[in-house]
Amino acid sequence: MTAVTPASPSAGRPARPPKKKYLKNFMKYRFLLKELVNKNIKLQYRNSVLGLFWTFLQPLLTMIVLSLVFGQIFGHDETLILNYPTYLLCGRLLYEFYTQATKKSMRSILGNASIIKKVYVPKYIYPLSNIISTFVTFLISLTVLAVVMGYFMIFTDTKMHLTPYVFLAVVPVLILLILCMGVGMILATMHVFFRDVEYLYDVFCMLLFYLTPIFYQVDQLQLEVWMKYALMANPLYSLVSMFRSCVLFGEMWNWNWFYYSLGFSLVTLLIGFYVFYKNQDKFILHI
Repeated sequence: MTAVTPASPSAGRPARPPKKKYLKNFMKYRFLLKELVNKNIKLQYRNSVLGLFWTFLQPLLTMIVLSLVFGQIFGHDETLILNYPTYLLCGRLLYEFYTQATKKSMRSILGNASIIKKVYVPKYIYPLSNIISTFVTFLISLTVLAVVMGYFMIFTDTKMHLTPYVFLAVVPVLILLILCMGVGMILATMHVFFRDVEYLYDVFCMLLFYLTPIFYQVDQLQLEVWMKYALMANPLYSLVSMFRSCVLFGEMWNWNWFYYSLGFSLVTLLIGFYVFYKNQDKFILHI
């Protein structure tokens, strides 16, 4: 009498490709990733009258509003904060990229549920496409920073000036991209199983805005030493500070910021892809 072997729990589900084939699988679907990125960029301002122009206008208006609100408190003395509007814009652009990229990545699996149920596509393509499309619009919005800096350097007596260190600004930007990928993968996985994550993350992003030195300088605050170190534990603190060092202050960044932000981002990326890889086969049961 032949023994009956119990069915595997994963029977009936498409086999997950081995880890060593992930790069080959990614190259196979790279053109789909490109098309999804193009689609996300086109759809972002599809029903807007100004369209892509909002990529330039939104950070500019935000800078003006924050300058009016906080300028007399934190930025009235240029010996304390060099060129406060530019200082604001540097921090705001990086913060906005982080929040928009991670939020879009978080919603990517549920937003493409109908396609995931019908067609096999590596599921990580969806959060990655949202992060990359947001990164492209972020790069476009950096034009506003260049225009604002040019205006102040030409038409005002600001002490701000460009140095060759400005080319190193690409380093914190790329580290921030890595961080967004790691956080985005974690959020995309959590959002499938716990829908409340979306609302909790909105609150977290609002808290993060005040914990990141966007409109203030940590040295200006009357804080205990441990509270300052707690603020510096935020990886966005290091990345924003590195970016400002290159673009605004024209100097080399503090290497402690580099080591900390890079290490934090790489660990987050590894955790994000591991969590996503381990749970992606369960997505179909919850979307």
